[in-house]
Amino acid sequence: MSAIVEAFSRYLPPKVVTNEELSSLMETSDEWIQQRSGIRERRFVDAPTTTSDLAVEAARKTLGALQGKSVDAIIAATLSPDYDFPGIGVLIQAKLDLPTIPAFDLRNQCSGFLYGLELATALVQQEQYERILLVGAEVHSTGLDLSTRGRDIAVLFGDGAGSCVVSREEARATTGTGLRVLRSELHGDGAHAPKLWCEHIGSAHFPHRMDASLIEEGKCFPSMQGRKVFEHAVKRMVEVSLSVLEKEGITPEQIRFVVPHQANARINGLVAEQLGIPGERVSQTITHYGNTTAATIPIGFSHVLEEEEIHQGDYLLSCAFGSGFTWGATLLQAV
Repeated sequence: MSAIVEAFSRYLPPKVVTNEELSSLMETSDEWIQQRSGIRERRFVDAPTTTSDLAVEAARKTLGALQGKSVDAIIAATLSPDYDFPGIGVLIQAKLDLPTIPAFDLRNQCSGFLYGLELATALVQQEQYERILLVGAEVHSTGLDLSTRGRDIAVLFGDGAGSCVVSREEARATTGTGLRVLRSELHGDGAHAPKLWCEHIGSAHFPHRMDASLIEEGKCFPSMQGRKVFEHAVKRMVEVSLSVLEKEGITPEQIRFVVPHQANARINGLVAEQLGIPGERVSQTITHYGNTTAATIPIGFSHVLEEEEIHQGDYLLSCAFGSGFTWGATLLQAV
């Protein structure tokens, strides 16, 4: 039984923050940021907008494409929930006024959407559900150290959301382009967790999870060993992509479009080069949106399906790498 991914939608908050604007807050420049990451601008929310608010805006567009058909579960991926608990799944459900369907929350950071897609695919193939709303959403801007101390991380991230529906093939809810999930492969290696993490707030710390000193010392903000993460990301995304293609008997030349996680334009360029896929067949939304973590892949698919000529039978590949470390790839085919 096949799973079909359809009705990709995105929502980006209207506030655009350019590299020049960040340079007024920290010692940086447009040239430095673009050379380092490929980013020119990103979106930031205005108060009191939350992660679930962004998710709901994207989800409304997805649900509006379903021709009156309903979803019977929600999977929400984020590293930036509205609250410590509960997760955003039930908040999305309440704001959309959906019935008492189950709401799953995933914390697989940059790989969150692919982890959610794996879960949704398994659940519909097992006939547990007919249609699952899958959302990736982030509000990074309120959790960044927007000073020179935090610039290596702060310049990379933006806010946004993307969504889609994963359906059993016979329960397809739209007449537009759908993507059949052919194969996915996921991995994790927690030995590298300190190389990319936000150490505080958490139950690992005693006697209290948070105090004023952690804010003063900047320990409540994300940290990253950039070179190590860069090297691991390229290696793992190429490995897992080739593995998925080989298991399906597909060559890189047959891939119509690659929709990778948007952490760094240079990472995506190297992954494409090592896969032997021309750069013009690789989604690059990072230029205008920055890294929106769990939202980058559904945002990317929404652009590709709107702007590129995708025909029935075309293969699309998605891959991701992020904190954990976690990584994965999914091969899809247009139907």
